[in-house]
Amino acid sequence: MGSKRLEGKIALVSGAGQRGNVIGTGRASAMLFSQAGAKVCLVDWNEESAAETQSIIESDGGTAFVKQADVTKDTDCKAAIDSCINEFGSLDIVLNNVGGPGGGDVTELTENLWEESLDRNLKSAAFMSKHAVPAMADSGGGSIIHVASIDGYRAGPSKNVPYSVAKGGVIQLTRTMAVHHGRENIRVNCIAPGHLHGPFVEQVSADLREMRRRAGPLGTEGTAWDFAWAAVFLASDESRWISGVILPIDAGLQAATPLSVLHNLV
Repeated sequence: MGSKRLEGKIALVSGAGQRGNVIGTGRASAMLFSQAGAKVCLVDWNEESAAETQSIIESDGGTAFVKQADVTKDTDCKAAIDSCINEFGSLDIVLNNVGGPGGGDVTELTENLWEESLDRNLKSAAFMSKHAVPAMADSGGGSIIHVASIDGYRAGPSKNVPYSVAKGGVIQLTRTMAVHHGRENIRVNCIAPGHLHGPFVEQVSADLREMRRRAGPLGTEGTAWDFAWAAVFLASDESRWISGVILPIDAGLQAATPLSVLHNLV
């Protein structure tokens, strides 16, 4: 289908800015969406950071605009979708990329951390989709891509009950939405990143970063670009018959048991 796989499509990316010094999945995906031919609505609570993404896209000849929003709020989600429609006239792709931490085991839960983690990781995807689905249906259908984590279906290396439960909810949200909205020609899929090196783990020790790399069967470190190329595929018509799928981007880690990769770690 050539390099312009998203030619003529309108995409909305939440969490399209960047925190820290390592490029994140939102900015990388927005850039590749644009390079593939899409016009991109960049949604982020940090307007300045999203504007930096816009500048990068426009300097490369792409088209993008920024909508500041807190996507844990229903009204902000609606405003983001409305702004995208007003600016570009339709909506074909939504990448629900906002997330946040939530550490501790179940005995360490606090109401504030529990609610914050579910709001950032799960509510944001659900309520953005609430307003995206009707707009997308009016445009003739499209692709919604949620972001979960390998921690959403297996216990991770750290104790993070609020985060992992929220990401598990994102996985189930993906499956139910795919069933409910398939006849509107809306595909709903989910990317479950593994041990990517990105903003959320920018401060981990060199030893832990190396162990994360070695744990994957491929033995290589993932980046936001690995995620972003998967997002381009799921956004494009190349995946026209794929819906309800949870796609791990994890160097093969989902296929492994702890003992099967032990020799890589000792």
